[in-house]
Amino acid sequence: MSVTSSQNRSARPAFGSALLTTRPVWLAGLVAALAGAVVTEVFALVTRAAGVPMDAAGPGATEAAEIPVGGFFGGVVFWSIPGIVLAMALARWAKRPARTFTIVTVALTVLSLAGPAVAPHTATSTRIVLAVSHVVAAAVVIPLLARRLSHAGR
Repeated sequence: MSVTSSQNRSARPAFGSALLTTRPVWLAGLVAALAGAVVTEVFALVTRAAGVPMDAAGPGATEAAEIPVGGFFGGVVFWSIPGIVLAMALARWAKRPARTFTIVTVALTVLSLAGPAVAPHTATSTRIVLAVSHVVAAAVVIPLLARRLSHAGR
């Protein structure tokens, strides 16, 4: 193999990277949401298997209800939809869409931690798992969408 062909191969983006950065923002967002949902649901299943109770209550509830298997997956997909819409808007109108998206979504993730912190009738271990699950989902979804947005004008 010549040096030139070796250099050309290293200059090409990896398959996953090229796939992510060349697709429409909504599609990259869908892939990011599904990846985040799977990772978060696996995290929840592991903590459930470790004995963490999966009963939580929302504001105004008189008792906790069980979080069903698949509940974390559905929650991540549901809450990723506004993030995908935000990413699409920023890709179209923002001067620096990736940076703006990252700042806004990290701030929203921090704010989302208030929910588990004040969840009534919910065990402390469950509150911790809920809070960590927000961070896990964000750690998957935000970088994937930000990476796509860093190539918005290309």
